[in-house]
Amino acid sequence: MSNQSQQSPERHRRGGLFFEDFVPGTVTEHRLTKTVTQMDNMLFSNMTLNPQPLHIDAHYCARETEWGRPLVNSLYTLGLMIGISVNDLTLGTTIANLGMTEVKFLAPVFEGDTLHVTSEVLAKRPSNSRPDAGIVEFLHRAYQQEGVLVAECRRQAFMKRRTVRTVGI
Repeated sequence: MSNQSQQSPERHRRGGLFFEDFVPGTVTEHRLTKTVTQMDNMLFSNMTLNPQPLHIDAHYCARETEWGRPLVNSLYTLGLMIGISVNDLTLGTTIANLGMTEVKFLAPVFEGDTLHVTSEVLAKRPSNSRPDAGIVEFLHRAYQQEGVLVAECRRQAFMKRRTVRTVGI
């Protein structure tokens, strides 16, 4: 991880950071990477009932698309991008995802591409309704092995606080 404070915060027993630990402007380069396989793409497309031949039919792609080979399902890419960030940032400390905005797929992902991810803390604020929680906004970016940015999104996460904030006193 980069740009973290000099003293590491005490993490949740599963490894995640608490709301208080996130500092806007901090960028984390995640340690985990993933090479996308044909099986990943086929299983995800079939489990989500997506019969799009652009993802699952190599013959169709070779003959009828500009890519010449199957594209990895973009929602798999989105899920993988966010999933890679969990181990370093939010494992055990996320209450819920509140939303994802500005989701962009900037370059194709193909079978055999290896993705790595960065996450930037854009902003945070205490919850108005729960003194034990806060909202953190992340900008997640996924890159393939040659450094090409393939996807990004802003994610708003409802995060546990280490200490409960006193309200109205």
